[in-house]
Amino acid sequence: MYQWRKFEFFEEKYVSKCTIPEEEDEDEREKDRERKIECCSSGRGKVVTGFDDGTVCLFDRGLKFNYAFQPHSSSVLFLQHLKQRNFLVTIGEDEQLTPQQSALCLKVFDLDKMQSESTSTASPDCVGILRIFTNQFPEITSFIVLEEVPPILLIAIGLNNGSIYCIKGDIARERITRFKLQVENHSDKTHSSITGLGFKVDGQTLQLFAVTPSSVSLFSLHDQPPRRQTLDQIGCGINSVAMSDRSEFIIGRPEAVYFYEVDGRGPCWAFEGEKKLVGWFRGYLLCVIADQRTGKHTFNIYDLKNRLIAHSALVKEVSHMLYEWGTIILIMTDKSTLCIGEKDMESKLDMLFKKNLYTVAINLVQTQQADAAATSEVLRKYGDHLYSKQDYDEAMAQYINTIGQLEPSYVIQKFLDAQRIYNLTNYLEKLHEKGLASKDHTTLLLNCYTKLKDVEKLNLFIRSEDSIGELKFDVETAIRVCRSANYHEHAMYVAKKAGRHEWYLKILLEDLGNYEEALEYISSLESSQAGMTIKEYGKILIEHKPSETIQILIRLCTDEGDKRGRSNGVYVSMLPSPVDFLSIFVHHPHSLMDFLEKYTNKVKDSPAQVEINNTLLELYISNELNFPSVSQSNEGADYLNVASGKTLNASAQTNGTIADHKSSEKEKGRLERREKGLRMLKSAWPPETEHPLYDVDLAIILCEMNAFKDGLLYLYEKMKLYKEVVACYMQAHDHEGLIACCKRLGDSIKGGDPYLWADVLKYFGELGEDCSKEVKEVLNYIERDNILPPIIVLQTLSKNPCLTLSVIKDYIARKLEQESKIIEEDRQAIEKYQEDTQTMRKEVQDLRTNARIFQLSKCTACTFTLDLPAVHFMCMHSFHLRCLGDNEKECPECAPEYKSVLEMKRNLEQNSKNQDRFFQQVKNSTDGFSVIAEYFGKGIISKTSNGSTSGLRSGNASSSSGF
Repeated sequence: MYQWRKFEFFEEKYVSKCTIPEEEDEDEREKDRERKIECCSSGRGKVVTGFDDGTVCLFDRGLKFNYAFQPHSSSVLFLQHLKQRNFLVTIGEDEQLTPQQSALCLKVFDLDKMQSESTSTASPDCVGILRIFTNQFPEITSFIVLEEVPPILLIAIGLNNGSIYCIKGDIARERITRFKLQVENHSDKTHSSITGLGFKVDGQTLQLFAVTPSSVSLFSLHDQPPRRQTLDQIGCGINSVAMSDRSEFIIGRPEAVYFYEVDGRGPCWAFEGEKKLVGWFRGYLLCVIADQRTGKHTFNIYDLKNRLIAHSALVKEVSHMLYEWGTIILIMTDKSTLCIGEKDMESKLDMLFKKNLYTVAINLVQTQQADAAATSEVLRKYGDHLYSKQDYDEAMAQYINTIGQLEPSYVIQKFLDAQRIYNLTNYLEKLHEKGLASKDHTTLLLNCYTKLKDVEKLNLFIRSEDSIGELKFDVETAIRVCRSANYHEHAMYVAKKAGRHEWYLKILLEDLGNYEEALEYISSLESSQAGMTIKEYGKILIEHKPSETIQILIRLCTDEGDKRGRSNGVYVSMLPSPVDFLSIFVHHPHSLMDFLEKYTNKVKDSPAQVEINNTLLELYISNELNFPSVSQSNEGADYLNVASGKTLNASAQTNGTIADHKSSEKEKGRLERREKGLRMLKSAWPPETEHPLYDVDLAIILCEMNAFKDGLLYLYEKMKLYKEVVACYMQAHDHEGLIACCKRLGDSIKGGDPYLWADVLKYFGELGEDCSKEVKEVLNYIERDNILPPIIVLQTLSKNPCLTLSVIKDYIARKLEQESKIIEEDRQAIEKYQEDTQTMRKEVQDLRTNARIFQLSKCTACTFTLDLPAVHFMCMHSFHLRCLGDNEKECPECAPEYKSVLEMKRNLEQNSKNQDRFFQQVKNSTDGFSVIAEYFGKGIISKTSNGSTSGLRSGNASSSSGF
């Protein structure tokens, strides 16, 4: 034990006298000086002392006197301040009432309740008194009180005859039970006194340690009767007994300090010297040791866990030792007190650091359960100390213990030297094991492995995560570092383990060029994941493995593996669309065309059918598609040059032949694509549907840009844009096709537009070349359908200087003959109308100027002889008045004809107000002038009055350009 280091972890805080303040009276002061402290106790922020004159004093923090009272008349032998309730239990001597009773009695005081004894003093309320001792009762040697469930107390009183007198119950209500425990058997010749007691409470188990100068015993109070067990055959004197915070019973003997558990003796610490007082404070063992040679007393504080003496000081003779306010209080026999307090952790550590006692500091913070930050700081300083001594292995061992508290960069910077890479690797491994590594730490650790070329550790780090759970390092960082160091297998393992399919494929395709394995890996993925990877790496796969990639795409978009043959629209809409993968074919249009054709052959009702057809049309109709790269062509050309071994001219001829062959193949492919395009234009626009399964405007633009005449003609004709169809033939100068087209599209009976012949005639009139044959044929159809008047025909054809009069000679003759017949018919009709008009005027004049003679003798209605009363009409019809009925103002015979004339006139007037109908008739008529003349002839627009006439005139004026 002499090898234990001594430290000053405690300091003396203050020294004072544990007495009542001095009285003014000299006699009282003298009396106080002669007073002796018999017993002490502490608790609830108070220190309580009992004197030999029966007085009890209470002191506050700093041993400041609070108050005093006298519980006993003679002397206070034992007292204990309870912790749960503010009670004070005392044993003292009072006046002897009878010879049969002892002067000793036990009292319980409630310190929260004060009662006034006089005007100047006050004392606590005494809640219970027990006079239980007789004159023959042995001497009390020890005393202890255990607070059970309030208000139950268990009091154990040790006697000098080896017995323990126990009192249990509510003393205030005198509800108590008494029982006696015997340490030594009565058969023994000598009885040892009880020098110390200690309770041990473990759940529902209650045990009592008892020590005599010759033995240590344990009583199990939960047994009935209590069972005694002898733990040891050695004992100790009075005041050399204590209980540790782990309920260990401690006794001090001259040769050592012994610890006892319920099962026997425990550890023994050989501290030599007579133990005057033994105590326990916050994990420290306290001993007041008397030196037999010098007679001096030493107070030592032992840290048993760290095997050091935390404090050692020479003291006077100590009578009592207490613990309160976080300090140790030593009361000397002269009533002086010494308060010793523990230094704070920082001060203790600074003391150790100055002596480079880092191991002691570490043990200290660990045993005193310091926080993790404080422990880490001590470990860091110890590591720095070892690092400065170039003990890198031990330094790293300390730094590893700081993981979680100390910033890793602090340690990493110290070990970046290549010579200390092993230590750095160890630290980074521990950092990853605890899940505290960042991306940079992962990068650094993997770089360490690669620098060391330690494949075994690299495998262990990468493949140690085979168990279920998340990887303890940043996946992307690990993959990137392994790739850069050419550890592709490790990078692929991490990527596959973490489900990072994009990294796995990137390594296969970009680093290893293993396209077959990449395609197999993609095929093994779920549809959604496979689709995402194809979108990202499809360009590379299409370039090197086009057919295999297309097969995977077809499986994805049609799900052949599980749903072969299904074409349900709802199901297909849940699958990936081919449109999503168009971007990967940006440099490979042939592969794109192959993919889309295969897809459309399998799926007929795709939701993206319009987009797919648009793309296919663009591929079919385009004049040029990208062919193999220039490098491949050059390689082929070089090979031919080397193989031929001919002259430069022969090589040029060979190259020319190859170029012609390629050109013919190219043209053949273009024609085949055009045929496919035309078939698609027709098949995707069935006759029964109004709109096609492609974008018509886009199709027209593609046909125009690529001069695809057949497709353009089909689209125009399908859209009934006949003039555009004719314009296509005109641009191509295809006269035969132009006339054939007009024959097919210009028949009004079949829904065609006969005015196409007028456009054709205009085209030939402005052609500037001899087209007499075509003009004659066109004139036949114009004449047949009476499309244009002769004057317009002459004006149109007069613009072509290559046409002669003989071209239209027969046409003009026939038209003049027809016009002459029409003129003659019109002249005869005019003469007839003039004669009828003259006859009517004469009749009207005769009615106005001459009298009418009615000579009818019979009634026109009933044909009987006409008699009076009779009615004669100006139309020369006569009727009986009775035959006319109520209508006497008009002739029943002529009224229907008259009404029809009036109705006709009314309808004509109504028509004069319907301008839209008038202009529609003018527009639809082959001879608009005849419609206008008819309106004038019927007198509809010849009136000069306001109303319909003015409206029609305004309409006529605004629409004159349409005639």
